[in-house]
Amino acid sequence: MSEEQRRRNPRYAFIASAELFEPATKMRIASRVTELSVRGCYLDMLNPFPEDTIALVKISAGGKVFETKVRVVYAHSNLGVGLVFLDPDPKNVEVLKSWIDEAKEDPGRLLP
Repeated sequence: MSEEQRRRNPRYAFIASAELFEPATKMRIASRVTELSVRGCYLDMLNPFPEDTIALVKISAGGKVFETKVRVVYAHSNLGVGLVFLDPDPKNVEVLKSWIDEAKEDPGRLLP
């Protein structure tokens, strides 16, 4: 099954700064979000964490911050990682939904 077939929610083009932190190794990587959905996001990064890594993500845009635990769903070497959000706090979900609502206002931002 392809990544496209596994997706349950639409993805939107969304640019924001992000930081991925892997607690076991204490590795912290600054990155950038390029795609966003209600269940996850894609981060550009040259040296992505391996698939199934559990980490913490902090996304910042428009003066708002979204933080939650994530799992790396797929990793593309020298490109980035696809993350799924794991049980985000309701106040963080509200931030996420506000960003998605903004992205929905521009139909050209919906990704295939």
